[in-house]
Amino acid sequence: MLDQLIKIVKQFGKESVVDNPDVPNEHNEDVMAEATRTISSGFQNIVAGGGFENIVDLFKGGGNNSATNNANAGIGAGIGGMLKNPIVSMMVGYFISKLVSKYKMSPSSASNVASTLIPNTLNSLISQTRDPNNPDFTMDKIISSLTGGTEETQQNGGGMLQNLLDRFIGGNNGNPGNGGGIDIQSIISNLTQKAQNSFQNKGQNSGGGLMDLIKGFMSK
Repeated sequence: MLDQLIKIVKQFGKESVVDNPDVPNEHNEDVMAEATRTISSGFQNIVAGGGFENIVDLFKGGGNNSATNNANAGIGAGIGGMLKNPIVSMMVGYFISKLVSKYKMSPSSASNVASTLIPNTLNSLISQTRDPNNPDFTMDKIISSLTGGTEETQQNGGGMLQNLLDRFIGGNNGNPGNGGGIDIQSIISNLTQKAQNSFQNKGQNSGGGLMDLIKGFMSK
């Protein structure tokens, strides 16, 4: 799943990073790799903190913009709404701080890059996850890549988590645990524990290892 996220970042990074004179050319790949790590690590931290429902809420509300089909699409109404989501704003803020402290960009330039690249990438990721004709993007695969694998990915064809998301999108905003055989609290507890175990197994140096992996993909 990481390689697909990287492809999306590279797609939208063409305009916001590569063709942006505020980003020195020698930092292009590093900046896009940092954006990828911001998103992947951000989701992992949220899951580890028991916030899976917040991620579901993000995926329910995003993905309504045509940016998925147009790499050069600007921030439309859907993207603007995403910037108000606490998960998105957290990632944008973290990415801005990295651009300023690590790559010595001005706060305004860093803000322009972050508020374009992060929400556009997330919007495209969400849109593709919500597309029933795109088996490469499912909620199960995304969460599995963050937690080291989940039992849910093997159930009900597309996966329990994807089925849960599809039910929410379809307008069933009731308690999915009633009648549908899906126990959200059990799922959250399981995913939280797996994400925490994944952090522990990777150790303190996981951030650098992940960054090196991402940069390897970026150079391809």
